[in-house]
Amino acid sequence: MGYSLHYYDLVLLCIAASLGLGAGIGYATAIEIETSIAVLGLVAIGFIVHALFVNGPVDQPEELTEEVELEEVPQVLSPVDSPE
Repeated sequence: MGYSLHYYDLVLLCIAASLGLGAGIGYATAIEIETSIAVLGLVAIGFIVHALFVNGPVDQPEELTEEVELEEVPQVLSPVDSPE
């Protein structure tokens, strides 16, 4: 079973690539590194905004109101002891 790239994997890759490109442009050209990282940081913010608000991790807002049963929470992530 192979691993396939999903949307959020590509978003993380694009964020890293835009910031890396900003650093590369800053080192390789006469443009100051702070300026190039700041400008391409805005591009990275654009990717983040798209991932959160345009193509969010839920399909419908109603999914955010569903209550999760305590038994459904993995023990590793639960800060409280199980009721058992």
